[in-house]
Amino acid sequence: MSSLDKPTDKPTEDRHQDDAEAARAVTEAALFEAFGGLRGMIETVLPGLLFVTIFTINKNLHWSAVAALAVSLVLLVVRLAKRDTVKHAFSGVFGVAFGVVFAMMTGNAKDFYLPGMLYTLGLAVAYIVTTIAGVPLIGLILGPVFKENLSWRTRNPGRKRAYAKSSWAWGLILLAKCAILFPLYWWANTAQLGWVLVALKIPPFLLAVWLTWVFLAKAPPPIDVFAEMEAEERAEKERKEALAHGSIAPGTTAAGVVDASSAPATGQDGDEAAAGGRHRRD
Repeated sequence: MSSLDKPTDKPTEDRHQDDAEAARAVTEAALFEAFGGLRGMIETVLPGLLFVTIFTINKNLHWSAVAALAVSLVLLVVRLAKRDTVKHAFSGVFGVAFGVVFAMMTGNAKDFYLPGMLYTLGLAVAYIVTTIAGVPLIGLILGPVFKENLSWRTRNPGRKRAYAKSSWAWGLILLAKCAILFPLYWWANTAQLGWVLVALKIPPFLLAVWLTWVFLAKAPPPIDVFAEMEAEERAEKERKEALAHGSIAPGTTAAGVVDASSAPATGQDGDEAAAGGRHRRD
């Protein structure tokens, strides 16, 4: 047998490699969509950066707060004008608005950052607690994005483990961030806290997203529950159409199995029914 006649596993290996690359691409796209992508990061960083820049220059809380809120509103209007997803812009506006209210009420410029810091702490605790409870928060966030909803909880254990690892990563990274920021809130001045906070906006976020991608890329693919429901609906529709045209017997399911309750009696039960009929005729 020549080398050309020998069977080879390369096509199978190539298919597996293509499937793995496709799964990674889907994971990357879903994470990009879920966390806002490049524009989402800009919308997260820009208001705080503008606030600390203006405050560092003139120490004016009022102008710093107004500028941060104004740029958040501009970013929201741009998204609305382009008819893009506005959830990240809305969250940015609300976050900045809470910070402005806190700072204006207390007169302390550092309080502009306090709502965001408390939110980060609460989110870290939520990631850890939900993971311990067996319902990782990152799975609740990404499940609808991957069209799997909550199927990973009971039908895809490998994916559930990946979501658990990802949630642990998010929780611990955010806790480490809080461990840096809260001491600075008490001991540093506003400019120092602001610049450290701006510096810690993107790197921890990118680290958490990268770890999530690593865990999910190695996990089993998601179960598309929407595709399953559509397939069931098509099968049921085809069964009803076949019944209407008389091409299948009544009582046959979508899978072609005869329903026992509507099938004619056979065997011993059929003999007994026939005997009963003869007795009645006699």
